[in-house]
Formats: sequence, C-alpha cells, structure tokens
Amino acid sequence: MTKPDSIVSPGSRETKPMKPESFLPDDYRPAENEPFMNPRQLEYFRRKLLTWKAELMEQSADTLEGLAESGRNVPDIADRASEETDRALELRTRDRQRKLVAKIDAALRRIDNGEYGFCEITGEPISLKRLDARPIATLTLEAQERHERRERVHRDD
Repeated sequence: MTKPDSIVSPGSRETKPMKPESFLPDDYRPAENEPFMNPRQLEYFRRKLLTWKAELMEQSADTLEGLAESGRNVPDIADRASEETDRALELRTRDRQRKLVAKIDAALRRIDNGEYGFCEITGEPISLKRLDARPIATLTLEAQERHERRERVHRDD
C-alpha cells in the first residue's frame, strides 16, 4: 500500500497544505477508478470538511445568541423548568458540535500530512463511499466494526 505524495516544499521535510485550486469542478465526486487520495480527491474532502466546519461554527454562534436571549427570569415554575431543559439540550448539542469541530480539524491535519483516507489501525484505504458519508472517519468499516464489538464486550464485563 502506498500513500499519496505529500506536498513537500523543496529542500524541506515540512508539508504544506494544498491551496484551493480551480481544477476541481463543482460537480466533481471522487471515483474508485482514479488513484486513491490524488490531489483532486484531497481537495474535494478538504472543501467538504471546511464547509461542514463553517456550518457548525455558524450554528454554534446561533446557539450562543439563543442562550444569551434565554437568560431572562421566568416567574412561572413550569415555564422556567421547560426553559432550563431547553438550555441543557442546547448546551449538550453545543458540546457535541465542539467535539465534531475538533475531529474536522484533525481530518484537515491528516490531509495536510498525507495520512487522510487511510485506516489508523490497518493502514488500508478507507472506502470513498465511507469518507463521503463521514469525512472524519479514521477507520475502515471493518476496523470500526471490530472496534465497536470489542467495546461492547468490555462494556458488558
């Protein structure tokens, strides 16, 4: 198995992130018949991750605005309880989004260092369909299933 060439500056071991290029058409979708994690595929996934991150950051800002507005004093105890439940749900959602942004950032770093698209355990390529559905995936489907089975076994102990 060979990983794609990293973008390395001449005379240096430092990889540089690919800059968005105009060579990626808007209707481009990675295909199995092209070399795995070629520059077009990497750019496709970089853009997908950056778009997803921007959406999450926008939702996060909306959540913060909503939480700031809901800080009012509600005299009715049932209304107050309902508002507190809504607030707790918003905070949990915000925490999930924060963790997701960290995973997106890690995926972007893997793109930059040439490790994106390869399973952390086996080193095998992760299927393009899986990456398209879950671009932050770090394991092949088979490795993920083994991991989840082991987790279930240990949780039942």
